[in-house]
Amino acid sequence: MTSAASETPRNRADALPKSWNPSEVEVDLYEGWVAAGYFTADASSGKPPYSIVLPPPNVTGNLHMGHAFDHTLMDLLTRRKRMQGYEVLWLPGMDHAGIATQSVVEKQLGADGKTKEDFGRELFIDKVWDWKRESGGAIQGQMRRLGDGIDWSRDRFTMDEGLSRAVQTIFKRLFDAGLIYRAERLVNWSPSLETAISDVEVKYEDVDGELVSLRYGSLNDDEPHVIVATTRVETMLGDTAVAVHPDDERYRALVGTTVYHPITGRQIPIVADDYVDPEFGSGAVKITPAHDPNDFELGLRHGLPMPTIMDKTGKIADSGTEFDGMDRFEARLKIRERLEAEGRVVARKFPYVHSVGHSERSGEPIEPRLSMQWWVKVETLAKAAGDAVRNGDVKIYPASQEPRWFDWVDNMHDWCISRQLWWGHRIPIWYGPEGETLCVGPDEQAPEGWVQDPDVLDTWFSSGLWPFSTMGWPDATPELQKFYPTSVLVTGYDILFFWVARMMMFGMFVSDDPVINAGKDPQQRQVPFDDVFLHGLIRDEFGRKYSKSKGIGVDPLEWIDEYGADATRFTLARGAQPGSDLSVGTPHVTASRSFITKLFNASKFALMNGAAPGDLPARDTLTDTDRWILDRLDEVRAEVDAAFDRYEFGKACEALYHFAWDEFCSWYLELAKVQFAESEERAASTRIVLGNVLDSVLRLLHPAIPFVTESLWQALTEGAAGASIVVADWPRATGIAADTVAARRISDLQKLITEIRRFRSDQGLTDKQKVAAKLIGIGEAGLNGQLAEIANLVRLTDADADFAATASLEVRLTGGMVTVEIDTSGTVDLEAEARRLEKDLAAAQKELAGTTGKLGNEAFLAKAPDDVVAKIKARKEIAESEVHRIQARLAEIAKLAERK
Repeated sequence: MTSAASETPRNRADALPKSWNPSEVEVDLYEGWVAAGYFTADASSGKPPYSIVLPPPNVTGNLHMGHAFDHTLMDLLTRRKRMQGYEVLWLPGMDHAGIATQSVVEKQLGADGKTKEDFGRELFIDKVWDWKRESGGAIQGQMRRLGDGIDWSRDRFTMDEGLSRAVQTIFKRLFDAGLIYRAERLVNWSPSLETAISDVEVKYEDVDGELVSLRYGSLNDDEPHVIVATTRVETMLGDTAVAVHPDDERYRALVGTTVYHPITGRQIPIVADDYVDPEFGSGAVKITPAHDPNDFELGLRHGLPMPTIMDKTGKIADSGTEFDGMDRFEARLKIRERLEAEGRVVARKFPYVHSVGHSERSGEPIEPRLSMQWWVKVETLAKAAGDAVRNGDVKIYPASQEPRWFDWVDNMHDWCISRQLWWGHRIPIWYGPEGETLCVGPDEQAPEGWVQDPDVLDTWFSSGLWPFSTMGWPDATPELQKFYPTSVLVTGYDILFFWVARMMMFGMFVSDDPVINAGKDPQQRQVPFDDVFLHGLIRDEFGRKYSKSKGIGVDPLEWIDEYGADATRFTLARGAQPGSDLSVGTPHVTASRSFITKLFNASKFALMNGAAPGDLPARDTLTDTDRWILDRLDEVRAEVDAAFDRYEFGKACEALYHFAWDEFCSWYLELAKVQFAESEERAASTRIVLGNVLDSVLRLLHPAIPFVTESLWQALTEGAAGASIVVADWPRATGIAADTVAARRISDLQKLITEIRRFRSDQGLTDKQKVAAKLIGIGEAGLNGQLAEIANLVRLTDADADFAATASLEVRLTGGMVTVEIDTSGTVDLEAEARRLEKDLAAAQKELAGTTGKLGNEAFLAKAPDDVVAKIKARKEIAESEVHRIQARLAEIAKLAERK
């Protein structure tokens, strides 16, 4: 093939703007990709499948930095696999977000003085659907801004017709298998929302509360009594026992007796239980089974009554006391005041900092409450989920998260799946006139006159079906046959136990379904995903967890507006390591923007000089510089592939960053400039090498920074190599052995040039000043072939007959010692240089004195952390080195001045 690079070079940079302005191109590029169908998967394709289901964001949500992190990594994976020749499905969708969505619509109604009850269930649900169609899903437009390579033609919603059918189907199968049951148990209750909420919707916060010690029993010290402490005085209205440790000698005589309850007047038993810590407080605890999870379990063990003393709104009810009707917090105060008046408050500690669970949705403290709910019996389901990882059917990355996985699934409690809401999948249980219960499947009808259960299912129930329900299950579909099991689940480690566990349980439950197994290996059990990649949490640049309420964190859309989607994505991908949290801030995204600008400018330079990909010249005709950069490209490609395959995104991006900036831009382009000036034949060869390397660099970087790489690649290839870099081939191994001799020479060349540049600076030479020089030993070091590069990059000229060395430098290279002699006569103002060095010397001596003083201070060393001391020692060593270097240079200047 004859390359354009062997003809008169053409300036391909004309197709590019003067500078990279992402806001001018990103939207059009993205919509072009979507319109071209690059992200639309073909279930009939003969290519190997690769599939990811997007963790469905809430329909009420906006793109936050956690989403941006998640999506960047998934997009990176799918873009790379598409370029590697896979048929890629990245399936999107949204979660109906039961509590959040219902709350939004209820607030809108409240603004008009209305409640959902004013409309009734059916009309209210219609209003929620109206809101969803008009206002929901704003996040999808934001996902486009980020560059998500989503198959929008397969967009799903957890309450669309197909997914509703899947929910009803699996509910009935679980119910018929005896794995769904109804029981009265303790749940997390939200009084303002009047519903149970899941554990993941409870956020624990430290609050300033009170710890009150109360006296139960007689006020006479000679008569039976116990002291108990509580942070929730109001719950004493539901006390049905006092518990002590069975080995606590202080209470041995009281176990089995009763004690007087100071508010209700009841006699409540004193029981012995290992749960009680005899070292905490008085060693006796009040037991309120209906309002505390630990007390509930103890109550079950001892067969205690479990009266509920609060209604759905958090008001005291049915206690038979004057506190009925009071809000729980008002009752807390009033009860304590009464007990104080009666002399029963032994002590009160305020403030008492302790952790309290709060509803993520309403912000209020949750109330543990005994309630009749629907539950999933998880024992066998959880075991299957654990075994899938134990048997290697599912791999967790990083493997260090596996113990946490096993600890969770091996000790999982039954799952409360009912919610007291109107918006959501209504539980398909119907009740007959005589109290009969019937579970109705998707193709069945309830008998006339029967009434459906009013509750809806936990949102996690429907999202737990996401990997297979979105592909059409329970019906047989081409998508299920082609793309299930999915290839990888990408999510944060913080929801490992909530969402991932539920998907695993449901996925294993349907793993023997003929629909799931159609066309699959009958010997291999189908799991919902082959790999689970768990990334860490996003934190700000100071390591603080993002908090909207505290003003900590960054809106990714602000970054996209200011720095571009590519800079935002690269910042997140470069910091991503399996299981590790990521701290990001303005300095990080600014550095990413600088990298993209560097890549853009370097590419423009290459294009202006006619760089174009083509068939490489014979390897033996290439320079050491060309062979080195081609070999390094091959090595970096292998390093990047290995890192991506292990989900080490940060390592892969770091390798690409340093290769592109440090080796390609900083070295190869500079050396290529010299080759362009040698001869037309050498320039033509260089253009091809430069074009090929740039082509591969852009392809390797494309999954992380798709927009700028598309623009540059289109200019580089002029559309000849394919419609888009999105569907271009991923770089492959060349199979050519690396030229170790060329690598050694370029390494020596880089070291020599770096040392000469430092040496020039020490001599007071500016970057542009040329200076006569002699390079002694350069031939023996094997760098005769690089003389032109050395002269050009460090501004050296040949020594003439009047040459008189004023300074010399020895550089030890792998090929031998090279001595550099330069004549700075007439090029350096010795007096000015001496004055500059004297200032530098004073600063270095001051730093040396300061660090020496600190390291000699025993009091300081005794208190300072080891890392602080280590940093000061390093500063002292640098200061010592600088003092010696500057003093040596001043001595040289003094000799030169004497010579004059």
